[in-house]
Amino acid sequence: MVALAEVMAGDSSIVSVNHWGVADPKMLLAIIWKLHVPPVPATAAPAIVAVPSPLSRKVTPDGKPLPPPEILPDEVEAGKGAWREMWHGEYRSRSIMLIIFNLVQSVGYYGFASWVPTLLLAQGITVTKSLLYTFVIALANPVGPLLAAAVADRSHRKWQLVGACASLAVFGLIFSQMTTALGIIIVGVLITFSTSNLSYAFHAYQAELYPTRIRSRAIGFTYAWSRFSTIFVGFMIAFFLRGYGTVGVFAFIASAMVLCCLVIGAMGPPTSRMRLEQISH
Repeated sequence: MVALAEVMAGDSSIVSVNHWGVADPKMLLAIIWKLHVPPVPATAAPAIVAVPSPLSRKVTPDGKPLPPPEILPDEVEAGKGAWREMWHGEYRSRSIMLIIFNLVQSVGYYGFASWVPTLLLAQGITVTKSLLYTFVIALANPVGPLLAAAVADRSHRKWQLVGACASLAVFGLIFSQMTTALGIIIVGVLITFSTSNLSYAFHAYQAELYPTRIRSRAIGFTYAWSRFSTIFVGFMIAFFLRGYGTVGVFAFIASAMVLCCLVIGAMGPPTSRMRLEQISH
């Protein structure tokens, strides 16, 4: 291997032979390569020029390097979180707020989405038409978050939640009075927009209320109350539907949404345009 390297480097006088006195074939090939392939001069190598990307030109139009990122005093967490931390200081009120909200918001979210065909049947609409209306209303599910993406980061998420809950309450009461196909579909789509916006704003908002060291634990615990209340939502909707009709059902849903508005509006901290280290310490 040493002889081969020396031949490739230019010393073709060194040829290794085996114990029978025959030259190594690999060495002969190396000599032929050296004799027939001219060396490439160093000046022929293309120069590598750093070309700034369009993104870097936008970020640093003057070509100067960016300043180092600012590090806040509490940005680097030193220590592990504990379950009891979510019940101390400012996190206590946030945990209580999220528990109440999760217990109640499932009434509006699942009370309408899961019971649309039954509610339409109770209003005298045939099974075939009620399924058709439900299908058309369900098509609006992906559209709501896409429309809300235009304003998602331009206003406080707590007020987006309040607006979504208030809209769900108002549109629900209007839906209970609709008798025409067009009216049912339009108001049903508006309710779907409200529930979709409630969901995306809520999940983004709750993740901002806790520091990294306890975020998953705290969100998992508070969100579990939503799963718990879902067990009883169907029974409550059936109770109000049997005793008070669709108007009673949507009055019940509207009351739950008003409670959500009060809880989030009174207890929810602002989070938009703030660093997580400023929201949670």
